[in-house]
Amino acid sequence: LNFIPMKKSSYSLLLLCTFSFCYAQEKTTYTNERGEVHLCGPFNINELEEDSLYASWYNKRYDEFELDETTYSWSSELKDVEVDIYMGTWCGDSKKWVPSFLKVWDQLGLDRKKLGYTALYDTDERYKQGPNGEEKGMQIHRVPTFIFKRNGKEIARIVETPQNDLLTDIGQIALGLPSQPNYRAANYLMNLLEEKSVAEIRADLNTYFYKTYNHPGKSSELNTLGKVFLHSNRIEEAVLVCEFNFYFFRYDLYIIGSYAKGLAVQGETKKAKEFYERALKIHPENKWVNKLYKELLESESDLKEETED
Repeated sequence: LNFIPMKKSSYSLLLLCTFSFCYAQEKTTYTNERGEVHLCGPFNINELEEDSLYASWYNKRYDEFELDETTYSWSSELKDVEVDIYMGTWCGDSKKWVPSFLKVWDQLGLDRKKLGYTALYDTDERYKQGPNGEEKGMQIHRVPTFIFKRNGKEIARIVETPQNDLLTDIGQIALGLPSQPNYRAANYLMNLLEEKSVAEIRADLNTYFYKTYNHPGKSSELNTLGKVFLHSNRIEEAVLVCEFNFYFFRYDLYIIGSYAKGLAVQGETKKAKEFYERALKIHPENKWVNKLYKELLESESDLKEETED
């Protein structure tokens, strides 16, 4: 009679251990070239609150971010709103704004279950990507990105930093009057590329060029977008974005180098060489451009040898 309960207890313990093991596997991490361990993919907020790798900056920022104790009548408009948060545990802006956002959300008395978290890589191989492509179709080019949704449909987003201050931006979203998110040029081109093919855009290139012209704030805006496209294997889109950026910032060494790199990946070797040489006229000793140019010349030489064989 005593033997049966023992079997059931053992079986229950095994199930508990198996469940705990499976739950533990939900967290995914990677180690970058500097030996730092970072989250990647969907995760639970308690990873930031409790893991010693992240808790120091998360809890410090959460505690430091101060709000008035006043209640806000508009907060009730957010009760049916979900927010998808894309971030990087390697990213300074994510370290600042994700805990700050949680502080606001908590103080407004909103349900944390309405929040979802996805951490992205910051490696050359998987730049701003999730381990299972969680970012695909979400137009993520900067982190953190907060995507506000009602009934599964996006109603607003905050990209990298608030336009005003965090509480104001969230209040405007609640009232149906969201600010336009940062990086207007990148957002415009991402939306355009959702609607039209690269061939269609190139067929009327001047029109779209001038529609983009007044939007970029800094050269890094479209350079980052081009890099995101390039590492997502969206080569045509990457070259188009880098081409626009070159004409906006034609004397910027890194913009020229990025455009040349895109051309090289696309197979436009001759044109890529011309732009690498243009960049090297600006800064002949630049290690990054010299490295990329050398790699292009070596690959061209290897291809020639294979063809001759």
